[in-house]
Parts: sequence; structure tokens; C-alpha cells
Amino acid sequence: MVKTKVLVVDDSATVRQQVSAALGQAGFEVIEAIDGVDGVNKIARIPGIGAVVCDVNMPNLNGIEMVEQVKANGANPTLPILMLTTEGVPALMQRAKQAGAKAWITKPFKADVLVSAIRALTKAH
Repeated sequence: MVKTKVLVVDDSATVRQQVSAALGQAGFEVIEAIDGVDGVNKIARIPGIGAVVCDVNMPNLNGIEMVEQVKANGANPTLPILMLTTEGVPALMQRAKQAGAKAWITKPFKADVLVSAIRALTKAH
């Protein structure tokens, strides 16, 4: 069985590790990126990414800017992106949705909620 690839974009190594562990145990192949610039590059370079889990507050290129760039280039119009962040500000959530994000989960997160959301977004498992 081919595993669905999920890109985890977060500047916190701890959060990347927690998300990777939860998704890996659920049968996903996890790829990590350290910020929005790294995320954009990996989405462009690595074929077959099925979903993205992305933080909002990151250096170099924040998560919403990353979503805007990914969606603006037109190469990945259907790529589902889930925002995973400490932010719960409605204006930010609306901007992310307008940019193309499909879901929003606030930290701290429950692993089962994250896995369920990614499964729903990728129609996996």
C-alpha cells in the first residue's frame, strides 16, 4: 500500500516531532520543513504530497504567506492545507481560508483529531 505523503511545516522541532509521530503511527509518510520557504520548496520539488500541516507564526515566510504562494502558482490547486497554530484569531483564520487553507486546528492539539482531519482531507484510510 502506498502511504500518503504529508508535509509538516513548523519552525518548532518539537511540534514537527509530535505531528510526525502522530501521523507516522497512523500510516502516513511524513516529510518535514522548517519554515514557509522550505515548505514552498519541498512542495515544488517532492512529487505526490497529499496534504500539508502548517504553522502560522514562522520566520522567513509565515504559514498564511506560504499558503498564498502555493495556491498562487497554480501547480497545486487541490492540495489540502491544514493550519496548526496557537492562533485563534478569526481574521487570521479567514485570511488563511481565503488563501486556500482547508482546516484550522489550534495547539496544543490532540493526535487523534489531527489524524482524523488529515484522513478526511486526503480521503486516506
